[in-house]
Amino acid sequence: MVVRIEDVAPVVREAQYAVRGPIVARAQELERQGREVIYCNIGNPQALGQRPLSWVRQVLALAEYPELLERVPAGTFPADAVEVAREVLRASQHGLGAYTESKGLRFVREAVADFIRARDGIASDPEAIFLTDGASKGVQSVLRLLIADGRDGALIPTPQYPLYSATLTLYGGAAVPYPLDESADWGLSLGDLERAYDEARARGIRPRAICVINPGNPTGAVLDEKNVEGVLRFARERGLAVLADEVYQANVYLPGDRFVSFASVLERLGLRDVSLFSFHSVSKGYLGECGHRGGYLECRNVPAPVMDEITKLQSIALCANTVGQIVTYLLVRPPRPGEPSHATFVRERGEVLESLRRRAGLVERGLNRIAGISCNRVAGAMYAFPRITLPEGATDDEWCLALLEETGICVVPGSGFGQQAGTWHFRTTILPPVDKLEAVVERIGRFHASFCERRGR
Repeated sequence: MVVRIEDVAPVVREAQYAVRGPIVARAQELERQGREVIYCNIGNPQALGQRPLSWVRQVLALAEYPELLERVPAGTFPADAVEVAREVLRASQHGLGAYTESKGLRFVREAVADFIRARDGIASDPEAIFLTDGASKGVQSVLRLLIADGRDGALIPTPQYPLYSATLTLYGGAAVPYPLDESADWGLSLGDLERAYDEARARGIRPRAICVINPGNPTGAVLDEKNVEGVLRFARERGLAVLADEVYQANVYLPGDRFVSFASVLERLGLRDVSLFSFHSVSKGYLGECGHRGGYLECRNVPAPVMDEITKLQSIALCANTVGQIVTYLLVRPPRPGEPSHATFVRERGEVLESLRRRAGLVERGLNRIAGISCNRVAGAMYAFPRITLPEGATDDEWCLALLEETGICVVPGSGFGQQAGTWHFRTTILPPVDKLEAVVERIGRFHASFCERRGR
């Protein structure tokens, strides 16, 4: 038979993922017609000019094509890159074209555990770590584990990264939004968490977990240690698992702010009755290796039978892609002080992070100079989520589509992330190069004035 739209599962038709929605489809159509499009819709650093780190690409080149190890003259690659490539090939046994065990390569999981120990000063078990195709697959596995039917739900921030709402829809579960406070730089309030939980229970929904994105996507907010502790205590009181999306942990820009992992606070508090699932990725931070789809999930206070079920979910997909696993290894095992690649790595990493810090400030200041647009501090991550004042009857979807058609700038409507009723926003990355980013802000300013004048008549 020919599959009709009516034959497609309702949950698939209902799921929405605005980051790559209709506006992006239109942008791609315009690009095929020869129009220049600046894609500010998604955190895809290398697509917007960020150069790959030498360390990652050198080791991958050698590990993907081992003949180079014997054919290339000595000195072509740094000695430590050569040695790490040899280690990768020895430890993977069959090279990068073979399946691995479902959890991922053991030596990579051991390196992830070492990374967590060094970052937080706490123990980490390689057997409680799963290597995933980016953080998204880890999030989906945990939600698949917890959502049985429409009565099960998860608390998700509003605004949120639509992976969460879309996945809950696909699994037949309920999204339970808890609002972030725009007037407090998108801060998280325990009172709002409690109200969201209580309202869900009153509707017959069983919240099973709370999802937290830190630093925030799309808001750029950074949680402090008190916030993290409050979420964990709330989860304990309500019997919730915690999903900690920490993929932007290296992207903290303001003096005095720092990334605080949920795992470190969980262990400091000695909480043994809260299950914590933490996620990290090679796509963000300073690597920007989105296309390699590497990441990990770490589990704490998760009993062995439940871990077996996660392993089963992993095994259904066989394993995470092997090259992405190796990029994860290179994220958590960078060049060490004294090794030949260390100075270059430190310089390149520093250049990326300093450039992102500058661009965060540029976007914030530039958008706040535009009449009718206000933007909170971009304290972390790779995005701004400015508020726009629109003429009566206009929507952020219309505004974003018109912006694309008239300027070639592709951003995402705030409605795709969730926003307080009666307000309008858009999400933009801070990733274009500085000169192009300045032009983006200038074009947005001219466009907004023109749009409001036309629609306000």
